[in-house]
Amino acid sequence: MTGSLEPLDQAIVQELAADGRRSFTDLAERVGLSVSAVHQRVRRLEQRGVILGYTARLDGEQIGLPLTALISLTPNDPAAPDDYPQRLEHIKEIESCYSVAGDESYILLVRVASPLGLEDLLRRIRESAKVSTRTTVVLSTPFEGRSPTL
Repeated sequence: MTGSLEPLDQAIVQELAADGRRSFTDLAERVGLSVSAVHQRVRRLEQRGVILGYTARLDGEQIGLPLTALISLTPNDPAAPDDYPQRLEHIKEIESCYSVAGDESYILLVRVASPLGLEDLLRRIRESAKVSTRTTVVLSTPFEGRSPTL
């Protein structure tokens, strides 16, 4: 079953998307099931890959990574194998890697401490992946990490 969820599973997923730390008791009350039924459904949603994991969202300013940027990658050699994610996965400043349609092949979301840190990161990306880059520096983030509406 791809692309759709039963209404109860959809309600559970929506509640967890709003607050991934909800207890099974709280979830059960919110969706009208027993605690054990909710626990079983959550475990099944995790096993099916609907729920990919649980994370803490961190404030970049407060953890010393105030500069966010989007880096578009274009291959230097269009005939080269498309293995850029594997070439870049060791670079910890890359938070997300998106394969995209258009002139670029990938867009990276990165967080660094300073403009100098971004310059160093760009050098490492270019050397590791043999790509040219186009960088957009984020000035502010009105919202981020929103869950999809089900």
